[in-house]
Amino acid sequence: MHTGKRYRLLEVLIWTKRETLFLTAVAILPTILSVGMGFDWLQVPWVPVAMLGTASAFTVGFRNNATYGRTWEARQIWGSIVNASRAWGIMARDFVPSGPSLSDDDAAQFRRTLVHRHVAWLTALRYQLREPRVWENMDRADNREFRARYFTVSEMDGQLPTELQRLMGDHDAAAVQTAANRATAILAMQSATLQTLAARGVLDSVQHVALVTKVAELLEHQGRCERIKNFPYPRQFATLNYWFIRLFVWLVPFGMLQEFRKLDSAAIWLTIPFSVIVTWIFLALEKVGESTENPFEGSANDVPITALSRTIEIDLRQILGETDIPKPLTAVNSILM
Repeated sequence: MHTGKRYRLLEVLIWTKRETLFLTAVAILPTILSVGMGFDWLQVPWVPVAMLGTASAFTVGFRNNATYGRTWEARQIWGSIVNASRAWGIMARDFVPSGPSLSDDDAAQFRRTLVHRHVAWLTALRYQLREPRVWENMDRADNREFRARYFTVSEMDGQLPTELQRLMGDHDAAAVQTAANRATAILAMQSATLQTLAARGVLDSVQHVALVTKVAELLEHQGRCERIKNFPYPRQFATLNYWFIRLFVWLVPFGMLQEFRKLDSAAIWLTIPFSVIVTWIFLALEKVGESTENPFEGSANDVPITALSRTIEIDLRQILGETDIPKPLTAVNSILM
């Protein structure tokens, strides 16, 4: 997530460098053929080009609106995860007191287990959400270059086993690592611990139901994240948008040739810069939609799930009264992951 007022012009130019070079070549080729080689027939009436541009604008607008909806829904889900996590921490602290059935040390250990395991769930979930999918865009050269220059994604460091061991211990971490869905496995462990506490009389029926309901709520939030992650923006819409824009990009210089030829023989060279400007706007808008459609892929426009997870961990550790509190994550080059 970008936390500044706007992307700097240099960042935008670096991000769209390859597209700009491509558009410049597309504009130069017909201009050189027409002026330098006398191919005056290389021109297209502006009306069909304008009609195609209108259709392309509609498809780009539709896509960007839909992809923004995916990102906003993802941010709402993680807002709910933040609230549910805080409630979980408070209930874990207050529902597991020491007493006849539980010593002070055992009660403290159970509270730590429930809270630290929840942080492990957040960790496993964000690592799963950062795993690449074939329809995502972070393997493209321009996105790799931008990421290497401006920010890093901690979930791509392969440190999940170490993180789980730190939060859960070797035995539970090893068990989780063998699961197909590690986040679900951790919530299953939470439910089993709650059952143990209820069987020992630590939790009464109301408290047990409240905590189990909270586990179910977390599973619901996880499932909603997985739906966004595993179901792409429909490929039929993305494909039509892709080809409409490319066709428009190729035709614009041919339409511009005719318009600038009407002004003056020297004015025809203005075809190149104006074609680049017009087509760059369309390709940049398409690129914005493309970078918004997958809110967990590890781009500069992602929902900042790493920072949100750290915020939750800080809150939960403070609820338990711990002193070894990690620092909040800060934006690097105005990008918060």
